[in-house]
Amino acid sequence: MKQRLILASASPRRSQLMRQIGLKPEIMPSMAEEVIDGLDPKALVMELSRQKAEDVAGKYQEGTVVIGADTVVSIDGRILGKPSNHREAAEMICLLQGRVHQVYTGVTIVWNGSCKKKVTFAEQTDVSVYPMSEEEIYRYVESGEPMDKAGAYGIQGKFAAYIQEIHGDYNNVVGLPAGRLYQELKALGVVGEEYD
Repeated sequence: MKQRLILASASPRRSQLMRQIGLKPEIMPSMAEEVIDGLDPKALVMELSRQKAEDVAGKYQEGTVVIGADTVVSIDGRILGKPSNHREAAEMICLLQGRVHQVYTGVTIVWNGSCKKKVTFAEQTDVSVYPMSEEEIYRYVESGEPMDKAGAYGIQGKFAAYIQEIHGDYNNVVGLPAGRLYQELKALGVVGEEYD
């Protein structure tokens, strides 16, 4: 029997990645206030994904599977979230250009089945960015693309021109490690051959 899938995120990129692997989630973003407490990037995204998934799962009855996710960019131990303005976006791109940084996405699956199950995991991808001139940074920031993205860039957009190489899951950088998510759902028995 197919389970009702709920994505606890308003990210169009995440829902698109889920559809790409044959999942058709309903969208119900979490409105919970994010509570963070000096965690490292991997622990942080796992905790935030758990908070989002549990917040939304509490609103649904048995037979639903809720997926929460959170993505951050990290460089030199500093966590870069979404920029609040163009100046902050430019500062983030200045930090990333010409260097290697890490992208972490945490995912939590809460299955309100006959017995409640929960799985939380995180993926890390290393991303190398070509050196960029001040003019290139300015033009990219002015495009508006960085404003709703962790680390102030979208690998699937104009910033692709500055990506030198990646080590790890490309989709993780977009915002959801789709292959790992599918495998975790399969291991739980949530998806199977009916999705193929």
